Amino acid sequence: MSPFLTAYFARTGWQQPATPNIDTLRGLHLHHNCSIPFENLDVVLPREIQLDEESVQDKLVTARRGGYCFEQNGLFERVLREVGFTVRSLLGRVVLANPPQMPPRTHRLLLVELNGERWIADVGFGGQTLTAPVRLIADLEQPTPHGMYRLQNEGDNWALQVHHHDRWQSMYQFDLAEQHFNDYVMGNFWSAHWPQSHFRHHLLMCRHLPEGGKLTLTNFNFTRWQGALAVEQRHLADAAELYQVLQEQFGLGVSDPKNGFSLAELTAVMAGFETHPQAGK
Repeated sequence: MSPFLTAYFARTGWQQPATPNIDTLRGLHLHHNCSIPFENLDVVLPREIQLDEESVQDKLVTARRGGYCFEQNGLFERVLREVGFTVRSLLGRVVLANPPQMPPRTHRLLLVELNGERWIADVGFGGQTLTAPVRLIADLEQPTPHGMYRLQNEGDNWALQVHHHDRWQSMYQFDLAEQHFNDYVMGNFWSAHWPQSHFRHHLLMCRHLPEGGKLTLTNFNFTRWQGALAVEQRHLADAAELYQVLQEQFGLGVSDPKNGFSLAELTAVMAGFETHPQAGK
């Protein structure tokens, strides 16, 4: 086993054999969701987000930080490939907020081929992200530990939908075209620097829990969910309480010399932030 996989398995608590089969894919997917939180802190701090393998490993594994889709699914793609899966990244267009015009390709997801079947894996879509892979089959309702999903298909285009508040809601659209590293670099830069990007104006975090719950954070609003039910909601009093919640509830590392951040840094960047009702991508 490579030093990278050893470190990643320690980060996510994976203690089973890692062989390229569907049980391993499902297990690794859920362990990742429950261990490495979705977060956009580097966008709001602000710091440049690097997508090379060393930088992503240093931040998400060694420094025990989280990240968003370009980092999360970049890391997970590397893990799956080293385990022995056939996997590559795709790019999607986020339509969760029903934009008036078709948005650019700013979401990274994964296509896994296993025993003649194709699966979509995605550990980087915030509060609504998959916590298990789903078969690339249209109109099949597929349960995951944290909700029901389905894929819609028209020609070359696919859409992932989640069953939310008694209706199907489209999350993103994608096709299976080959992508290249610079495509991710461009999408990452747009997501982090476009003035209207919601990543620039809100601190967003999510960590899924093994029993089906999840923790979300939008600026100073912390919520603990069990299924669709909010069982705890708390408005954090100040940056000091936020700093504590990031570490205690989301397991975020803050002390790494390169990827950590101080209470003073967090206080400065959160000074102008308002509360917002939605967490996630």
